[in-house]
Amino acid sequence: MATSPELLCCFCPPPFKQFLETVVNLKYDEEPNYSKLISLFDELIGPNPAVRPINTDGALKVGQKRGRLTIDEEEDGQLRKKIRLGVPATQWISVYNARMPMKQRYHYNVADSRLAQHVERGNLDGLLISCVASCSNLWALIMDAGTGFSSQVYELSPCFLHKEWIMEQWEKNYYISSVAGANNGSSIVVMSKGTQYTQQSYKVSEFFPFKWISKKWKEGFHVTSMATAGSRWGVVMSRNAGFSDQVVEIDFLYPSEGIHRRWDNGYRITSMAATSDQSALILSVPVPKRKLGDETQETLRTSAFPSAHVKDKWAKNLYLASVCYGRTV
Repeated sequence: MATSPELLCCFCPPPFKQFLETVVNLKYDEEPNYSKLISLFDELIGPNPAVRPINTDGALKVGQKRGRLTIDEEEDGQLRKKIRLGVPATQWISVYNARMPMKQRYHYNVADSRLAQHVERGNLDGLLISCVASCSNLWALIMDAGTGFSSQVYELSPCFLHKEWIMEQWEKNYYISSVAGANNGSSIVVMSKGTQYTQQSYKVSEFFPFKWISKKWKEGFHVTSMATAGSRWGVVMSRNAGFSDQVVEIDFLYPSEGIHRRWDNGYRITSMAATSDQSALILSVPVPKRKLGDETQETLRTSAFPSAHVKDKWAKNLYLASVCYGRTV
């Protein structure tokens, strides 16, 4: 015999009673307020376990064949579960390349006012900026001794990719080596000497500028840096970038299958950026004379900046090559 909701409520603790009343009173086409329903049980179950890092042990490795779909399925299954619990569909994406042992340093959650001191301290230790990124209008900064640059300048600007400053540095033979944008529209542009680039062009667009990229490919340019600021995209392309071929993987979901397929064909991730709606990764094939002996590349997707994993990667001579924050699921 079926039990009525009213009868059940008489014997339920208050959270269960309120839960049942809310569900029973839903209209047939009404979307439940999942966050509110979950919050009813906070006192009974404690803190939401979904704030833990998501599948940080399942690094995606170059050359993995059988079994890697199982990794993806487990990872994606966890991610879908956490979205149902109300966790935002944004994460840190980090890429690690095999390198000869070198000194590398990272900073994250850096406010505008603290950026200069981190850069200056790194410069004194012989480190230059290899990558910048942003999350929640704070900055992440990767510095290392393996950039190959001879000198470097940067600008923190309230506008996204400050045209006048960039053109001034081009006149001084500096080239854009890394960019990052924040949700409030501000940006960091890093420009360096000692790159192999001979010419650069960049575009800021409300949409991912795939047609522009395709046009520039035909002119001998390749994507060398990307960033986002809110919903806007900034893409930097360079001549003499050291690539023989390049492709784009862009999706509303993290393009795991596409990345694996490209890895198997000799491509490696060389640039990436993401908004809250899309993630885009540039994968490139290096020209033969610049091809490295060890092509190992790994990626991680984590809810927090991957500081807990970077040192483990260093022990394996894997170093942060790129990092960004945005849509992954």
